[in-house]
Amino acid sequence: MMDMQQYIESGILEEYALGVLSADERTEVERVAQQEPAVARELVAIVSGLDAYAAAHAVAPPDALRERTLQAWENAIRETGPAVAPSAPVTVAAVATPAPRMAVAPAEPVTATAMPASDGGAVVRQMPAAASAGRTRWLVAASIALLLISGLGNYLLYNRLRKTESSLELAQAEQSRYAATQQAALNERDQQLAILRNQAFRSVELKGTPKAPDALARVYYNATTKAVYVDVRNLPELPEGKQYQLWALDNGQPVDAGMLNTATATGDSIQQMKNIASAQAFAMTVEDIGGKPAPTMSTLTVIGNI
Repeated sequence: MMDMQQYIESGILEEYALGVLSADERTEVERVAQQEPAVARELVAIVSGLDAYAAAHAVAPPDALRERTLQAWENAIRETGPAVAPSAPVTVAAVATPAPRMAVAPAEPVTATAMPASDGGAVVRQMPAAASAGRTRWLVAASIALLLISGLGNYLLYNRLRKTESSLELAQAEQSRYAATQQAALNERDQQLAILRNQAFRSVELKGTPKAPDALARVYYNATTKAVYVDVRNLPELPEGKQYQLWALDNGQPVDAGMLNTATATGDSIQQMKNIASAQAFAMTVEDIGGKPAPTMSTLTVIGNI
């Protein structure tokens, strides 16, 4: 299924408005616009924006443009034949016999341009003034069209540049988040390494019970600061809705030492648990999520003495 937002951002609607698509592509855009209201609204907004841009940036031709255009046109006509000497006589062909008088419409204004004649003289070639004016209007229209196309090209370029900048900002933000995550992981690893090397922490091996003979975990206990850390080596996968709970055994009485999070239970990290004032052993049971005030002995998984 076509992603309409991606289709809108592809630039094809702007190209449709500029008239640079092929007939098949234009037909496809119109079909999509008829089926997708969001595309139709975007297309209307683009066309309106281009019209507004053209109106805002319309430039009136200078007053001298007409004269410059006429002069350039006359120069181009002169270049089609040999140059005329300054002293060459200019003759005008005349009608030898008067024609019968008849009613005629007023003649169209003309402009005269000297052209060489076959006998060495020159004849006057008459050019309609309307053609000159039409030529001027065409040049003015062409200038405005070029200005409009240039403006539309700048609009499309700016639009694409804005999208590129947005993509770059997203990439930079993602890179920053990744770097922050990596830094946090490195800090955590450094902290864990410091705990493992700290002589004040005593390592307590927790071995599996007959219920889980391959289970293995380790507790690091600092009797001075009362800090407790747990490092899982291998624990059975938990059933749905269950969580491992660590217990400190003080004179035979179980003391809640906290719940293991998922990363700790799978052996991906070392987790700091609740501080324990005094303990001679540690054990771990499977409890409902959130834990219980007393251990469920039937789910005892690992246990070890200090």
